[in-house]
Formats: sequence, structure tokens, C-alpha cells
Amino acid sequence: MSPKTLDDLDKQIIALLQGDSRLSFNKLAKKLGVSVGTAYNRVKTLEALGVVKGYTVLLDSAKLGFELTAIILIQAAGKHLVDVEKEIANTANVIAVYDIAGEHDAAVVAKFKDRTSLNKYLQSLLAKPYVKRTVTNVALNVVKEDLQVRFNNI
Repeated sequence: MSPKTLDDLDKQIIALLQGDSRLSFNKLAKKLGVSVGTAYNRVKTLEALGVVKGYTVLLDSAKLGFELTAIILIQAAGKHLVDVEKEIANTANVIAVYDIAGEHDAAVVAKFKDRTSLNKYLQSLLAKPYVKRTVTNVALNVVKEDLQVRFNNI
């Protein structure tokens, strides 16, 4: 499903669920001015198409003790980028892995409790046979951290 095939009702459903994924179908239908059946069917269709991949809770990582956010750029050897990314993606404190264009092959966003745990992780990365080089940036302040998709013309 592409954004072109999403109608206004689909976009409104997405916006409401991003605001509160615990909304019941009754409350969702009431806010949208549609029947419960319509709300239910639309959400189930969005799920089946993979537009809605799941429901979660937003956490404050700093309040959980993960004070450091690191953005790690990685150069991988040859054809092994996918293997490196899969292994990195399975690391508990890694929250995102991206293929990127440019000097580096992948960008990793990860949360750490302290410099010691970040350093230990970086050493483990560099010990991997297919990781050639890393460049690490540590976020000093979180200005915005939001994975919600916003539709400009709802």
C-alpha cells in the first residue's frame, strides 16, 4: 500500500493510533464518526498490509538509565554488509540500523547506560571480522526523537 492509496480515513486512523495505540475500536469509531465495524475493518486492513506493524509504548530511555545515545557509522568489508547488519540488529541496545549512501555503509542508533558500556560495545563491533571502520557520534541533547509519520494534508 502506498501513500497514494491511503484515503483520509486511513490517515486519520493512523494519526489517532500514533497518538494513543490503546484506543478501543469503539473510541476510534466515535472520534472518526464511523461505525465500529468500519473502524475495525480499516485497522485490520492496515495491519494486513503491513502499514501498521505493531503497537507499543513510548519510553524515556534516560529515565530508564540509558543516558547516552550513540550514532555509529560503519564501513563493512565487501559483500558482508547484510551479515553485519543482521548481527548488529539483534543487539539489545540497538534501536535502529539503516543502510546509507556515502562514505559509510550503515548507520546504527543505540542507547547506552554510560561511556564504559558504549566503549565495550564499540570494541566488540571493531572485533567483528567484517567491520572495517566505525565513526561514533554521541548525542549531547535530544532535540527531537519521534518515529511518527505525519500527513500534511489530512
